[in-house]
Amino acid sequence: MQATNQARSPRNILITGGAGFIGSNFVHHWCGQYPGDRVVVLDALTYAGNRNNLVDLEGKANLRFVQGDICDRALVDQLFQAENIDTVAHFAAESHVDRSILGPGAFVQTNVVGTFTLLEAFRQHWMNRGKLESDRFLHVSTDEVYGSLEPNDPGFSETTPYAPNSPYSASKAGSDHLVRAYFHTYGMPTLMTNCSNNYGPYHFPEKLIPLMCINILLGKALPVYGDGQNIRDWLYVGDHCSAIDTVIHRGQPGESYNVGGNNEVKNLDLVHTLCDLMDELAPDLPIRPSRELITFVKDRPGHDRRYAIDATKISTELGWTPSVTVEVGLRKTIEWYLSNKDWWEPLLSEEYKAYYQKVYA
Repeated sequence: MQATNQARSPRNILITGGAGFIGSNFVHHWCGQYPGDRVVVLDALTYAGNRNNLVDLEGKANLRFVQGDICDRALVDQLFQAENIDTVAHFAAESHVDRSILGPGAFVQTNVVGTFTLLEAFRQHWMNRGKLESDRFLHVSTDEVYGSLEPNDPGFSETTPYAPNSPYSASKAGSDHLVRAYFHTYGMPTLMTNCSNNYGPYHFPEKLIPLMCINILLGKALPVYGDGQNIRDWLYVGDHCSAIDTVIHRGQPGESYNVGGNNEVKNLDLVHTLCDLMDELAPDLPIRPSRELITFVKDRPGHDRRYAIDATKISTELGWTPSVTVEVGLRKTIEWYLSNKDWWEPLLSEEYKAYYQKVYA
């Protein structure tokens, strides 16, 4: 369900991490929904940030792209003031669990220190603007902060205690606590969303779904951790964008909202579905059936067994529900990767190959 495009005053929105996967999809969503808004994208263009994600929006008069780090307080202050920002959608984060196991320091720096820097800059700017009630700071987080569920446990709700199990999820939990504290201590108009696993266009190849799609096209092994029975709830990125839009416009400051796709799937079942869809949609595969490429690899440390989202709150209070089933979403995603080889092929760099070898060897 999309947020309603009702009568509203134009916003000046800063979208951090707007050249990343979810962030760039959100930039496309926002520009399409609200063409009269000023959109400023701030992205450090690390390995997962890609300026090509926004190439079709280049040249739009109301869009400004800035390459920079959210930890750079002087830059953030300058952007808030020069653009008179009234809304922040904060996506910028280190987000891959495997990388957080190999190098946790970058996750603490970006996810904790970076979020703190943004909050402090926004607080000063918000005070200078007269503490306007219409201003918003939306922090995008993850269901991984809640830890792991047993097979018959109910889904994570907004009151589930935090129990992060990886350096990535611990760093996101830290940033969540800061956002909550800035509302309760300073009265800042903060909002938070905790989402399940996203998938869709512009997804960096290290993540499960694009990794499987690209490896099938290349005839490479499909690495599945452990026994493949880990369960995730899959949320199509377009649905996630509409949920964030809804929370910015209708959410209650100080509140958090869980966003899920109502699509719990075992990892191995997901890979089987991807293989079957690739066999159907992709001509001239090096190896078919693609299921022959499935290879079980050593499980990663601290691998959470199951995530599930209880999205009752955002549904009942804000009227948002997901619109894309995992079957439809996966087909759309595969068709995008098949049509955009020029986008993903350059990402398979020597650095990426070295990382891949380190993780899956």
